[in-house]
Amino acid sequence: MSVNLPSDYYLKQLNERLSGIENPKILLHSCCAPCSSFCLLALKDVARLSVYYYNPNISLKDEYEFRFAELKRLVDIYNNNPDKRLNPENQHVYITKDNYVNFNPIGVIDAPYESDIFFERTKGYENCPERGERCAICFDLRLRKTAEEAKKLGYDFFATTLTLSPLKDAFLINEIGESVSKEVGINYLPTDFKKKNGYKMSVELSKEFNLYRQNYCGCIFSKR
Repeated sequence: MSVNLPSDYYLKQLNERLSGIENPKILLHSCCAPCSSFCLLALKDVARLSVYYYNPNISLKDEYEFRFAELKRLVDIYNNNPDKRLNPENQHVYITKDNYVNFNPIGVIDAPYESDIFFERTKGYENCPERGERCAICFDLRLRKTAEEAKKLGYDFFATTLTLSPLKDAFLINEIGESVSKEVGINYLPTDFKKKNGYKMSVELSKEFNLYRQNYCGCIFSKR
């Protein structure tokens, strides 16, 4: 199959990597519902998709659980409205269900809450600035766990919503994803979801669905 979406949504490799795979299975690491809102629309028509909520960087358990509840609510919205899809002009529109022929329900996989692992891995990097070495360690931790889960469950690819944020380095995230892919032995799907107003659209979708939009990534260092 080919991906019939504007090439600017992703890095150049995306069409090539999905081409020839019939209804590929993608495990999408999700950091939160607002970021997932656009990413799910971008991928749900071209793949069998599940979101994987693994975010040990979120220091407060209540915050972690609330973000996960919002993610599940978002997935329910999309699964209950399969006619909501993305058109080439990057506008979210509704079409009739009679014309919708490629609907696969989006799955949700909950991972264990392991904040102790995050603090262990980032020890000594507490005072790094945002977008510094601590963030790179955090990206690796989350992408590696997603890759391992994707391989165990038989997915064709793993990917992440992290590239939607304009505050995160998509090149670095994709570089880490490619490295993890080789080490774990499963395909990584490089993305840059902020392209073509992807981030802007996520803001609009969050307003439409009244999603909780946090103002920090989740770790106590960022909040500080």
